[in-house]
Order: sequence, then structure tokens, then C-alpha cells
Amino acid sequence: MRFRHPDGSTVHLSYCTNVHPAETLEGVVAQLRDDCEPVRRRLGRDRLGIGLWLARGAARALVTDPAALRALRAELDRRGLEVVTLNGFPYDGFGTGEVKYRVYRPDWTEPERLAHTTDLARVLAALLPDDTTDGTISTLPLGWRTRFHPGADDPAATDPASAARRALTTLGERLDALAELTGKSIRAALEPEPGCVVETTADAIAPLTAIGSPRIGLCLDTCHLATSFEDPATAVDALTAAGITIPKAQLSAALHAEEPHLPAVRDALAAFAEPRFLHQTRTRAPGGGLLGTDDLTEAVRPDGPLPDDRPWRSHFHVPLHAPPAPPLTSTLPVLRDALTRLVGPSPLTHHLEVETYTWQALPAGQRPRTRAQLADGIAAELALARDLLTDLGLKELP
Repeated sequence: MRFRHPDGSTVHLSYCTNVHPAETLEGVVAQLRDDCEPVRRRLGRDRLGIGLWLARGAARALVTDPAALRALRAELDRRGLEVVTLNGFPYDGFGTGEVKYRVYRPDWTEPERLAHTTDLARVLAALLPDDTTDGTISTLPLGWRTRFHPGADDPAATDPASAARRALTTLGERLDALAELTGKSIRAALEPEPGCVVETTADAIAPLTAIGSPRIGLCLDTCHLATSFEDPATAVDALTAAGITIPKAQLSAALHAEEPHLPAVRDALAAFAEPRFLHQTRTRAPGGGLLGTDDLTEAVRPDGPLPDDRPWRSHFHVPLHAPPAPPLTSTLPVLRDALTRLVGPSPLTHHLEVETYTWQALPAGQRPRTRAQLADGIAAELALARDLLTDLGLKELP
């Protein structure tokens, strides 16, 4: 979906296809037909943006087979779909029964991450619509924190932070060369996430400043922002003051528990603790800062380590249009506030992506039972995001 900003620029809205468990090129093509096109039709649009997720094998197949890449581009056109952004965070296995910590490997100290992201950039340059020259790729924020601590059991380098910085500097150089070759400007965006080396937007400033490439910026995920109790205005102002760009933002909402000391609230939270994804949980520390657990399962244990006299938030992407039933809520207000900052009078980003990949991880009674129900839900999320944008003065384009 495209929108005209009051300043005359175009803002793109898409939804991320990592919600669909397709890991092969054949699976991706089927996904366009069986999942993405039905969402477009429900919205009554001739054209719908998708934030494509390509597993390592699918991306490599497209790079090594130009005919396959042309065929994918033709299939997108046939289905009324367009791609301006890729989700490069998961490497593979995102559709498996247990993802958890696996999603953070390989990290930016490992050569596989640089190779995969380079492949994604080449693919995206070929998939961009003819009237679009700018593309974005979101990627993990260096890596999971324990791999970067001195004395880690499995360090990928003597100095992991320096190794990651060198890899991202090389990526910036490769993106420069790709722009010269193709005329397409592809930018990568580190996506801060709780538990990672770069957990918050504030954590991103130093490494991104050190990298110093105009093609490497930040992906602001509003679920992650809210889980870490970051204030959108403070976060955006600090990034702007530091000269950090925001090539992409992911529109998502976290799980919020206002009174976690109540048994009914604990029971409601426990229903969201599930075995597939990691749901980092945070609360404010009494003296400032944050306290947290790596997973919601740890937090809701009777002997869990978190104080329960102040609100908790959990990294569980809940559907934007369907917050959980009381006594829980979502952090949709944080998303609204962040969006106001991101696409204000002078937009800080032109690529927005709805990313609720946890539909099938919801408590049993809330999960879609069919592809049609999932398409209904995704379309409803996009409709909500569309309304938020038009309320901010943007005009939906055909």
C-alpha cells in the first residue's frame, strides 16, 4: 500500500511474510498465491506491499538462478504484489516448532550473516518496482548478548563487537557498489531487540556511529521499543540528534500487564507462554533501568525473578486490531505515538511494515484455524495501520 505524505513523498506500508512458514523458493511462490494475494483482495487493493522474508536457501537460489529471480518478479506482478523491503533477521528455520534462541544465529560476527544479507540486497534490487529506487533490509542487532560478553563459551572472534562492525562496514561498501551497478539504493537497518547486544535504540547509537555508513541505519520495531519501556519521542529525538537514520519501521504491539501481582493477570500471561518463540519480558527497576527475563515462561513462574508491583511487558507481537482480553492489554498506544514521530511533518522513514508473526503462537482460542481466517486478521491489521496513517494526513494512493 502506498501513501502520499503531505511533503509530496511516498510512504510504503507492507506486511511481513515471516508469518507464513515458507522456506523454499517453491514455498515462497505458493505463499504469494495462497496467502498474500488473498490479503490484497480483502483490502480491495490493486496493489499490496509485502515485506518478503526469504530463508537462506531461497535467497541463494534466486541469486544463482537469474531465470528464477525474473520468474519471482513476474509472479509478484501477476498477484498484484510489490516488494520494497525484506526481513533479513531470521536466517532459516523460522517455521519450525521451536525457534527461540536459534533466530539470532548466525550473528554479525559470522561470515554467513554477511553473505546472506548481501544476497538479499541483490535480490531486492531486482525485485523493486520499476518506479522505485529505494529498498530496505531489516537485520538482527549484531547478535544475542551472551555471544558478545568476554569469556563467552562460543565466541566467534576475540573481539566480537569489532568483528561485527567490520562485517557491517563491508556490507555498507557492498551496498555502495550495488547502487553504482544497478541504480538501486538498498539500505540495511539494525533492529534493536530485548536481550540482544543492541537492546534499545540508545544502545544502537554507538555501533551505528562507529560503522558510519549512510547505508546502515536502524529499524524501529514498536513492539521492541515498548517492551523496553522506551519513550518514542525520547528515542526518536536521540537518534535524530546522533545522525542515525531510520530506513524502516516495524509496526507491532507488545503484551502489557498492568498488575502482574494479581493471580488472574498471571494466569492470563501464562496462556501466552509457548514453546516456539522467545518472549523476553521486562519491568522497570525501582531505581531506574530495567529488569527482565529471557522468556515469559520464566517470568510467570511462582518463584519468578521479576518484581510484580509495577507493570510488565512481554515481547509477544499481538495483533494490532485485536488486543488481548482484560486483564491484559497491548502497547498499541506506543505504536500510535511512535508513528506520529516517524511520519510527522518531515518523515523519518518511508518504509513501514506490519510484523505480527505470532498468529499461530497465540493462545489456542485466539489462533486462526484456517488460511482464510489468517488472511482476515492480516487485512484487519493493515486496515488499522492505514487508518492511522490517513489520520496523520497521509493520502492513500491507488
